[in-house]
Amino acid sequence: MKLFQKFPGFGVKPQGFDLHAFVVKYEGIFVKNKLDESICAEGTPNKMTKNEIMEILPHRPPMLLIEEGELADGVSICRYTIKGDEFFLQGHFPGNPVVPGVIQCEMMAQASCFLVGKKDNNVTPYFTGMEKVRFKKKVVPGDCITLKSELVKQKGAFYFVKCSGEVMGEICCTAEISFALM
Repeated sequence: MKLFQKFPGFGVKPQGFDLHAFVVKYEGIFVKNKLDESICAEGTPNKMTKNEIMEILPHRPPMLLIEEGELADGVSICRYTIKGDEFFLQGHFPGNPVVPGVIQCEMMAQASCFLVGKKDNNVTPYFTGMEKVRFKKKVVPGDCITLKSELVKQKGAFYFVKCSGEVMGEICCTAEISFALM
């Protein structure tokens, strides 16, 4: 028998790993997230709804990829629940739908623009660059992706933001995004 056993998405675990304790801990996280009303709950206090977000972002369905957002301590926290009928899942992949990485990047970009956007502002955010993009876990129908963005630097109309997306507390994507408001 091998000394190490590998569990997908969780790294290398030594032989004798207590699977029962792991499952109990994982289920605890799952239950906490299901009960926590800040996770994909519509209309909770201090959260902006889709209509309020549309006052800040110029995006409109089907390209509006944020359903709920809030600002807390200089960080934007936005959410989107993958329903399964989105246009980008129709051919990616039939029978095994997975949210494309480019769509995850767009979600992070919209969360970043939400961070610095203002209501009734007559400007449009334009991507100017993406660096250190990483995909660590697939996002599938039924997942609620939580997108966090933090402003790193601003130079004139240009903004530099560090972003991440997570599902059930696990990082699924990260990037450093730059954009301009023009």
